[in-house]
Amino acid sequence: MSARRAGPGWTLALGTTGLVFDGYDLVVYGALVPVLLRSGELGPLDPAGAGAVAAWSLTGVLVGALAAGAAADRWGRRPVLLAGYAWFSIGMAVTATTSTVASFGTWRLVTGIGIGIVVAVTGALVAETTPPGRRQLHTTLAYCGIPLGSVAGTLATLVLLEHLGWRGLFAIGALPLVTLLPLAVARLPESPVWRAARDGGSPPGADAADGDGTPAGGTGFTGLFGGGAAAAAVLLGLVSATGLLLIFALGTWLPALLGRAGFDDRAALLSLLLLNGGAIAGALGAAPLAERYGPRRVVAAGFAVGALALAVVGLQPDAPVLLPLVAVVGLGTTGTQILVIGLAAATFPARVRSAGTAWCTGVGRVGTIAGPAAVGLLVAAGLGTATLFGVLAAAAVAGAALALAIRPASAGTPEPARARGSGASR
Repeated sequence: MSARRAGPGWTLALGTTGLVFDGYDLVVYGALVPVLLRSGELGPLDPAGAGAVAAWSLTGVLVGALAAGAAADRWGRRPVLLAGYAWFSIGMAVTATTSTVASFGTWRLVTGIGIGIVVAVTGALVAETTPPGRRQLHTTLAYCGIPLGSVAGTLATLVLLEHLGWRGLFAIGALPLVTLLPLAVARLPESPVWRAARDGGSPPGADAADGDGTPAGGTGFTGLFGGGAAAAAVLLGLVSATGLLLIFALGTWLPALLGRAGFDDRAALLSLLLLNGGAIAGALGAAPLAERYGPRRVVAAGFAVGALALAVVGLQPDAPVLLPLVAVVGLGTTGTQILVIGLAAATFPARVRSAGTAWCTGVGRVGTIAGPAAVGLLVAAGLGTATLFGVLAAAAVAGAALALAIRPASAGTPEPARARGSGASR
């Protein structure tokens, strides 16, 4: 491997950039739902159909994440991640050319597979190329790319929709094929921890979370559920599913729901900026709190704050109150979910880390499938805005309860606890 490809800075920068396009993809579709419902350019499309299309895409993410987890533990993080970049870029390009609901949905499914690969593998590669004492911070920074991409997608919709149309906005999502992918081929390193595990040794600077490179317990999903990591994996999967249900339900439907409450299209799109801005600020602010007080408590508190904010947003206060509350909702949903991913990456040893992170993000995608589809069906059934936000608030309460049930030590004490005491298991 070239020395120029070996630094953790390149992994963090490239990994974050790849995740930006995950957030872009999420928000661009959600922001364009009202346009697609009105235009008829893809043929007849109602709210339930729009929710179903979102579910197809998210089904692809689930498939891609689970497949990538096992593949990256076996063949390495780098080649699988490069394949993911190429896959989702091609999918976005073809999506921009579709002309029917069926073809649009099919290519959303294909694009989702590539995005699932990227989301699942990035966490493991960033964690394993970062010095042990900074893994939680670097993983949090990388996954802040998702809400950052959502902000970029919202701004692109506000500024460029009139000039490029919805097809042009999807074509922007194909840019990694000619930008990010060539740079990653040149500079993205392979995980030194994975290479050492493959060769039966330990890399310099490895800690106990990385293991000693022995095959005890196996790799991939067999190793994940064949040892002490099973209980933590199940609970983390449920917490992730709850968080992603909230994120994707809001990302897909928030503009439409606020439109029903009387806000114009620009105000509804501004809500997405605030949602994701709050998520970024919340995640960066909560990361040191998670190091100090333990991620379990911080994740639970984040969900609780999000539940309260969602309930108040459902009461449809005036804009000066509602819009800041939307930022708090972002803190309690996407911002909290970023910490869940960091906890997963820190919990699992190297031989199953990619599978464990993929399980957390992949099984969590059940929530991304259920969230937009369920809200679409509830909207189609005529439920009121307050009731819809109340349902989402109840889901956030469930997320807080599940987070409190996690005992990370059941999968090996997470790295922050080994470095500074028992905080991570609090």
